[in-house]
Amino acid sequence: MSVDLARRQGIVELKQFTRSREAVVFTMAFPVIMILIFASIFDGDIAPGVKFTQYFITGMIATGLMTVGFQSLAIQIPIERDKGVLKRYRGTPMPKWVYFAGKVLMVAGIGVAEVAILLAVSIALFDLEAPASAGKWFTFAWVSILGLSACTLCGIAFSSVPRNARGATAVVTPVALVLQFISGVFFVFTDLPVWMQQVAAIFPLKWMCQGLRSVFLPNSFAAAEPAGSWELGKVALILAAWCVVGLVLCVRTFSWQNKYSR
Repeated sequence: MSVDLARRQGIVELKQFTRSREAVVFTMAFPVIMILIFASIFDGDIAPGVKFTQYFITGMIATGLMTVGFQSLAIQIPIERDKGVLKRYRGTPMPKWVYFAGKVLMVAGIGVAEVAILLAVSIALFDLEAPASAGKWFTFAWVSILGLSACTLCGIAFSSVPRNARGATAVVTPVALVLQFISGVFFVFTDLPVWMQQVAAIFPLKWMCQGLRSVFLPNSFAAAEPAGSWELGKVALILAAWCVVGLVLCVRTFSWQNKYSR
């Protein structure tokens, strides 16, 4: 019965998302638009056999996952909190975990669709090569799953930061943009100042980008990474650690009503 409730809640969340044109355009279309713009302008090589387009697209796939998991939830939940939706949920017999399960299912569904769209556009228009082996597909899967899980949990936790729904976008969007600029999405990571690389290494997006580069870029490019290798073990460890940190923050900080309006 509880599993069925979670499934139904996930369907409700997906329907609500698709009915919001602004959310659909911002979450689904923004990464595609950025790929079309940047990949059309910057077509030079950053290393033998590696175009900037290839490098940039891997970063945008990671960004798409972050947008779906972190940015959308950190903005959406404060809106629901201010409207009293969370308070009404809390007052029903429905187990509290079902609400979060619905959000997770929504993020998973949108995340799969987002990645499929980005891959289709990149392969069709910009000659991105799909992973050539089962091992690379496996790496693609676990990096995406761990990264999306970490971003989802951090998004739920960060939803307690904005004071109200009106300020949510203004608080969350700059954080997401800064992470993109310092994590090797818009620029080659090793071209950034060292201090910026060190800050980016604290957060999940940098490691998501690096893990995805190991999937879509030639193995020879690993030598151009800061440590001279893909560091996939470290990628998995840090993304898993952020899942734990995000979960702890969710438990400790999540509020069902606006704490500033009490």
